[in-house]
This record gives sequence, structure tokens and C-alpha cells, in this order.
Amino acid sequence: MNVAACAQRGVTLHVKRLDLLHAHVQGNKWYKLKYNIERALASEHKTLLTFGGAWSNHIYATAAAGKLASLRTIGIIRGEEPSDYSNTLLFAKDQGMELKFISRLDYEERATEEFKAWLHDEYGSFHLVPEGGSNYYGVNGCMEILTETDLQTYSHVACACGTGATLAGMLLGSKGQSQFIGFSALKGGDFLRDEVVKHIEYFLMDRELAEEYRSQFTIETAYHFGGYGKWNEELISFIQQIEREHSLPLDQVYTGKALFGLLKKIEDGEFERGSNVLFIHTGGLQGRLGCDALPLLNP
Repeated sequence: MNVAACAQRGVTLHVKRLDLLHAHVQGNKWYKLKYNIERALASEHKTLLTFGGAWSNHIYATAAAGKLASLRTIGIIRGEEPSDYSNTLLFAKDQGMELKFISRLDYEERATEEFKAWLHDEYGSFHLVPEGGSNYYGVNGCMEILTETDLQTYSHVACACGTGATLAGMLLGSKGQSQFIGFSALKGGDFLRDEVVKHIEYFLMDRELAEEYRSQFTIETAYHFGGYGKWNEELISFIQQIEREHSLPLDQVYTGKALFGLLKKIEDGEFERGSNVLFIHTGGLQGRLGCDALPLLNP
């Protein structure tokens, strides 16, 4: 993959490095957690409860943010308790997060009223943050990612997608000034087209208005490299090349896949000459701990 293709195709590409916001609460997690933290601090219980897997960027960031804000944090972790904790879980525990492991079958019930009632019986009162921080408060925070200058400068904005909430927030804050491209980190990511609109609808409480945003974004599903949390030698080599040539660290779960896909589309001539493209680096560099070929670096 050749970054020089941008110049050859007459496309300007810049990177907005949200990974530099904080060592641990970085990227889109900073924005997703911002108003969730405020909500928890305004409550009497001062507790955040959330969900995720053993390598979850969200669990990692929530544990760190909770400690910074002096909040009690509880992480409901998908799967049985392992004999050896992942680096993510070790970090979360070190930050003071209480970890509760549940079966994958039970985890699928986390959105039901019965499950939420059990959580309240178990932990008392708390502010609940869904997996990935993808709720009203998370979308609200992501509306602040792009500045007015960004919107006036760039014809296209691209980012990695897991739940679609980050993309939904940026769309809501865009005032129709840019086109957006989301790169699914999951295999079979077509569902994200509807998920983005659902996030917008929930925020606006208006289905018809939310549907109008469909023309402003696309979801690319061909760059998942085998599915969520999977990668191959081609992707790792690309990430190493970008870091070596441009001092830009990427992870193999989200940002590496998204930038690979974006450069491929530019290389293939899918952008008009004169296009100004902004790539949102959504952080998640702690995920590199799961890949021996990508040492964890300070952003």
C-alpha cells in the first residue's frame, strides 16, 4: 500500500489523531465517556457499570476514566473467568475496576429488563454504559470530534466502525458539510448502516429525520481481514510500514484496517481529484498488546 497514491490521484489526506488525547482514555472513548462520566458524577451513587470482552478498548478506557474521576467502576466481562487475565483486564483491575465474568449466553441477555434488575440487586444503583459506550451520551460526545474548521476543510471524513456510534455522532455534528465513510472492523458489517441511523434516530427522536442522513455516509465491509479481532501478515506489514514511514501508530483491530481500506480506495481512484480527506484516528492502541508483532508504544 503506497501513501504516494494520494498525490498521484490528486487527493489530500490528513489524520486527526485522537489517540493523542490521553495515554489511556484516548480516541473516540474520550468523547464517548465524557458525558457518561458527567452523568455518573451528578448522581448520588458515583458508579459506572459497563460491558465488554477480555480485550475491550472500552473496558480499558472506562477503568482509567473512572479512576481519574474517582468513580466506582464495574465491568461485566463476556465469558468465563480465565486462569490468566489479558493485559486489558489486568490494567482494568489495577485501575480499581470490579470485574464480573458471566457466560456468553448470559451476556447476550444484558439488554433485557430481567438482566438489569439482577445487576441492580447485585451492585445497587449505578449509571449503566452499554458495550462500547454507544448510548445517547456517547453519541452526544462524538458530536464534538469535528471542529467547524474540519467541516469547512474536508470533503470526506473516514473512520473505523464497531458499533456505529462514533460515526453517528460525527454525522449529527456535521450539518451536512461532509461525506462520511465508515470501515467495518467486523465481518458482515452491513448491519452498521442501520445501526448508525438507529443511533441518530434515538438521539433526535425522529425516524424520518434520521433517515435523511443515509445519503451522507457509506459503510465499507471489505476490509475486516477475517473478522473482528482477526488480522493477517498483510495487515501487520502495512501497519509496520505506516509507523516506520510516517511515525503513525495504528492497531490491528480498528485503525489499521480502516486506513488500509481508505488508502486502497484512494489508490483505486474512487475519490475525485481535489478531494480533501480526513482520517479519524480513533485510538485503541492498547489493542496492540494482543499482537506480538506490534509492541505497545506511547502515542
